[in-house]
Amino acid sequence: MSVVPNGAQAVHAAGVARLLDSYRAIPPAATVRLAKPTSNLFRARARTGGKGLDTSGLTNVISVDPQAATADVAGMCTYEDLVAATLPYGLAPLVVPQLKTITLGGAVTGLGIESTSFRNGLPHESVLEMDILTGAGEIITASPDHHADLFRAFPNSYGTLGYATRLKIELEPVAPFVELRHLRFHSLPDLFAAMERIIETGGLAGARVDYLDGVVFSADESYLCVGFKTKTPGPVSDYTGQQIYYRSIQHSGGEKHDRLTIHDYLWRWDTDWFWCSRAFGAQHPVIRRLWPRRYRRSSFYWKLIGYDQRFDIADRIEKRNGRPPRERVVQDIEVPLERCTEFMDWFLENVPIEPIWLCPLRLRERTSAPTSWPLYPIRAHRTYVNVGFWSSVPVGPEEGHTNKLIERKVSELEGHKSLYSDAFYSRDDFDDLYGGEAYKTAKKTYDPDSRLLDLYSKAVQRQ
Repeated sequence: MSVVPNGAQAVHAAGVARLLDSYRAIPPAATVRLAKPTSNLFRARARTGGKGLDTSGLTNVISVDPQAATADVAGMCTYEDLVAATLPYGLAPLVVPQLKTITLGGAVTGLGIESTSFRNGLPHESVLEMDILTGAGEIITASPDHHADLFRAFPNSYGTLGYATRLKIELEPVAPFVELRHLRFHSLPDLFAAMERIIETGGLAGARVDYLDGVVFSADESYLCVGFKTKTPGPVSDYTGQQIYYRSIQHSGGEKHDRLTIHDYLWRWDTDWFWCSRAFGAQHPVIRRLWPRRYRRSSFYWKLIGYDQRFDIADRIEKRNGRPPRERVVQDIEVPLERCTEFMDWFLENVPIEPIWLCPLRLRERTSAPTSWPLYPIRAHRTYVNVGFWSSVPVGPEEGHTNKLIERKVSELEGHKSLYSDAFYSRDDFDDLYGGEAYKTAKKTYDPDSRLLDLYSKAVQRQ
């Protein structure tokens, strides 16, 4: 039986009505956009006048069904709020992206990943059905059996085919605690070989592995972070205060153990935005003591980045100190596991960024024929590794020089790049990589008057 928070369905219905009213109020010649209070995009976007779509009533969890292990969720609900609603039932989404203010609709239309992705794939794979406001101004329920073309094309469309107003998703049981084993490696080939063994066997030293990611600090210092669900109570670490999670991973050799509550494990990366809080001084012991705890979270750091993008603060500082401006290299890419050593060797030699996050993924194994996702066409039955690197480098001879080098290398290795940040592909290359004809067909069907931007305009031309 579904558990419905008091008034949640009425709130959602009213929110959908306001959304439709705001759509109809936008002049027919104007581009339709969301009016979002938060964003996890790192693409610079053109500033436009006029009001966007009103999503104010689409931020809640509509219901949770503990018996069926499913939830009905409004499209603009953050994972922070979604997890808060499911954990009391011992359940969580199959994939919980790392940052609290990522929304469920955003993770599905823009992709998401985390340490369960080696067994649960990507967030859109746990969607059973979703209501989508299309560019034509209609609310359509899409599923594998109804409007399947839209259902399959929606992931990685970044709001260019429509916006999810409601999603019904699968949940999975979680335990109160996560036991962690941080395994150190002195060579990347050894790390990737160990990663492959864990994924192929599903375990480590005879124990089932539930969570798996990793961090590369240098060619001779890298770690796999292996997590196990456990109900056994005991002391747990706290990385929301003075201690910093990613620094806790490092040790001289062998294996290091740690324990977290499931809540703190899911948000272990959010407190310091992985390691990016160091750019604001928030990891300095003195500053950290003075930094209010409520501001130790990714959403606050993102606000600081927003100010920098608006006023060019970092470039002004570099110029004042007699240094050239820097190129932002904030990217997540997926490379087949067997090509990862080649990519990492190239990256460490050519791109001066560390640490680097690793997160393996496989599309979910299904008894029926696997669902294809044409806008992000990674192959079934093949392991990929998400490589995340988020910093800046000295500018090169042309705009986006380092980003372009990375794009070419990733394509050479049969990989793909997420589109939440800067992209520099030509139109033809972009179409080859991100859906091509399948996207054009869905666009003509569900946004025939081009009320929404197309994907290339949004992801590459930054409109």
